[in-house]
Amino acid sequence: MNNLIKFNHLTLNTLYLKFNQPIRHMTLACFALFISQQQVHAANSTSSSNFWSKSSCVSQFYKDTPPYLVKDSLKKNTTPICFNGFNVMYSGMSKTPLWSAEHLTVQRLSVKIKRQDSFHEEERLNTTSRSTLKDYRASGYDRGHMSPNADMPDEASQYDSFSLANMVPQAPKNNQEVWRKLEEATRAVVTKQKQNVYVVTGPVYSNQKLKTVGNGVLVPSSVFKAVYYPETGVAGAYYAPNDNSLKVKVVSICEIEDLTGVNLFPALSESVKRRVYDLPLSTTDVKPAKKYAFSNLDSKSQCANEVSEADLNALKKQFTAPGRPNSNGATDSFVGSNIVQMLKQVVENLLAFVLKLVKAS
Repeated sequence: MNNLIKFNHLTLNTLYLKFNQPIRHMTLACFALFISQQQVHAANSTSSSNFWSKSSCVSQFYKDTPPYLVKDSLKKNTTPICFNGFNVMYSGMSKTPLWSAEHLTVQRLSVKIKRQDSFHEEERLNTTSRSTLKDYRASGYDRGHMSPNADMPDEASQYDSFSLANMVPQAPKNNQEVWRKLEEATRAVVTKQKQNVYVVTGPVYSNQKLKTVGNGVLVPSSVFKAVYYPETGVAGAYYAPNDNSLKVKVVSICEIEDLTGVNLFPALSESVKRRVYDLPLSTTDVKPAKKYAFSNLDSKSQCANEVSEADLNALKKQFTAPGRPNSNGATDSFVGSNIVQMLKQVVENLLAFVLKLVKAS
């Protein structure tokens, strides 16, 4: 990064000496702004990295207990990643997350930040395992967030939410209509009813013959969002086919566990995970005093097997704070890669602006 700043400082110096006084002054002003942005961003990134400590990683899980891959076939080539504001279990086989977990609170959602799209490849993953921007290009599928951008309370979390490690290929209408409304409804329960919620979102690969996009990125047959509101004990899951049918239904957590082979909430009892409630499908269904009625008890689905305390503790240790190595030895490069990418963009814009002034003169 220092070399990048040094190089562009020399470039700007050359421009300063070469052109007339107004352009010189404009160049220096732009460069001063550029340097100040880097200092502020570096400070913010460091602050964010310190804030999301290891304890903050596991706090995204109900009772600090991460979802557990019960089906052995799912465990091959997986990487647990602690992002700012959410966690992911990434699969190098599907090149998607198997789940993405977050804890939404009234305080967290009280912070509103402007959306800034920054889709990017996850540099913590090796090149053979990670999905790329090219994989999604002209695929017919959206880059579908599992933990959504609108849930994020700061710029570092927002940036992380645009990592492709948090994305699955999602049918456009499913992503932009069905899923958007469910995400909005979940946030509305938190903000209007003052209920915190634990959320686990992910893909379902249940078809015998699955589609792929790009270089082997699996397209989910369906997507799910499991929720648990500890203040009221309400639990359940949204389940939607990954197509443009606009279909969605509310099911038990056990049904999703049966389909995925993942124990989504290991700290929840089976009796809670079998319950189905009339969860809201859009913000219009969310009223400040409205209670969600119990619908039925799922007695057919096979709930995920219980997980031993030793296995859960071992998994918990794999979720380390951003900026530190994860269990597979890959380094979390959020701060470095984020700053370098922003530096490149600012420098390119700055030089383009100066060249325009040169031509105009």
